[in-house]
Amino acid sequence: MKNKMIAVCFMCILFSTGCRREQPQSGSVQLTKEPAVAGIVWSRPQRWEKAADRPMRAATYNIPSSKEGVEGGECAVFYFGTGQGGDVNLNIDRWGAQFEPAEQVVKTTKQVAGMKVTRVQIDGTYLAPAGPMMQSQGKRENYRLLGAIVEAPKGSVFFKCTGPANTMTTAAPEFDAMISSAAKE
Repeated sequence: MKNKMIAVCFMCILFSTGCRREQPQSGSVQLTKEPAVAGIVWSRPQRWEKAADRPMRAATYNIPSSKEGVEGGECAVFYFGTGQGGDVNLNIDRWGAQFEPAEQVVKTTKQVAGMKVTRVQIDGTYLAPAGPMMQSQGKRENYRLLGAIVEAPKGSVFFKCTGPANTMTTAAPEFDAMISSAAKE
């Protein structure tokens, strides 16, 4: 009887561990594991739809709108290679320059799985840069950028999410859960 109970407990632990790998969770945010980039893996919020591949991006996710009639957001993940992509502060300054003006810039740092992560939030009028010359595609008022730069084993990975402030407020816990899920592969 004791051996059966131990076997049942072992199976329960094995089963629950296997489920956790498939569907990692952070608080109430449901996450889905993504392929490795730069020596790290992370899990995206299940609510975020994976978008088609785009040049220069490791991944792109569509962030659902916070409510009907409000535009959704986008999360772009960039990896340029070992030693590429520039200094953390230089990138934050570049992201801030995409706003006119950058009304509020909040920057924090923390450790995630032994890696330094710098998180930034920028609010203001977004200039929506795109194309090879990064020209403005038109001003978008009351926008927010949630960004994180993960100093991964094979180089920095840049997570840049932009969208209307309301949409990004709703997405912030999901963004933070995704960043906190980063782990070395």
